[in-house]
Amino acid sequence: MSSRGFYEEFEVFSKRTDTSPLQYQFSLLAPNDEIALVMAQENFMRREPVADIWVINRSHIRKMSPEEKLALKRLDNKEYRNTKGYGYLRKKWRQYEQGMLDEKEILSWGGIKKSEQD
Repeated sequence: MSSRGFYEEFEVFSKRTDTSPLQYQFSLLAPNDEIALVMAQENFMRREPVADIWVINRSHIRKMSPEEKLALKRLDNKEYRNTKGYGYLRKKWRQYEQGMLDEKEILSWGGIKKSEQD
């Protein structure tokens, strides 16, 4: 039995604090996932403080196929989410405000002056 066949490849990730994101650290060879976790703890925890360690069998990691990557290009058209297309609204709002009737003008319709009302 070859030594490569007995061992599996594992990827190790860690978090410095409970709120920090996971960071990739290194790969290691181990016979199973329990030994891989112990090896990661022994190698990693001696070097720096750590809040959590994740050990993942490399064969369980899946990447996108070329066909799946093509779908990303189709989904990349998100121009409608950008607000730069609504720049005309400021001008339109200004025109609307200028066309609004003020209190003085409305009161002048009834023949009442603002000074007489108070």
